[in-house]
Amino acid sequence: MIAGHFGLAAAVKAGRPAIPVWTLMLATAWLDVVFVPLYLSGIETVDGEGYGGGVIHADYTHSLVGALVLAALFGLVASHWFGRETGLILSGVVFSHWLLDLVVHHADLPILPGNAGDLPTFGFGLWRLPAVSAVVELLMLAIGIGLYWRAAAKRDPKRARTLGLSAAAFGVITLAADLLGV
Repeated sequence: MIAGHFGLAAAVKAGRPAIPVWTLMLATAWLDVVFVPLYLSGIETVDGEGYGGGVIHADYTHSLVGALVLAALFGLVASHWFGRETGLILSGVVFSHWLLDLVVHHADLPILPGNAGDLPTFGFGLWRLPAVSAVVELLMLAIGIGLYWRAAAKRDPKRARTLGLSAAAFGVITLAADLLGV
């Protein structure tokens, strides 16, 4: 769902042009950024492969409480550099990752970190329908890029074409990498 996450970040950028785009892109991927060292150390794992084909055991970074904590920490750090309002927005973007993952993931998202208490796990499982999931991601990406381009064109009409082409190229590359599992 990486492409869908970036689509949401682009949509937020359209409405909040003062927030640096790199912070939005980092915020939307923050749960996965923290997941990588935990995955490499064997603390979090993935069973299976391919687009939507795996069950992800990201019991810390992608638990509901873990996502809320990571969002709050990201927001606190961002508030220090960019102000309280931007910190709150970026915190929301971080948490949006969990909400979007809830739609596509198999039932592998725990409530508590480490799946403490062995409570039920959640995920609506859209990945069971890879074509539908890919279309949803493509739509999210296209809408986000479209909103970003439209807002950018209003601010700087001369650069609008360049921005639109750059955003579209980024979107296509991101979606292709997501679908190929890169």
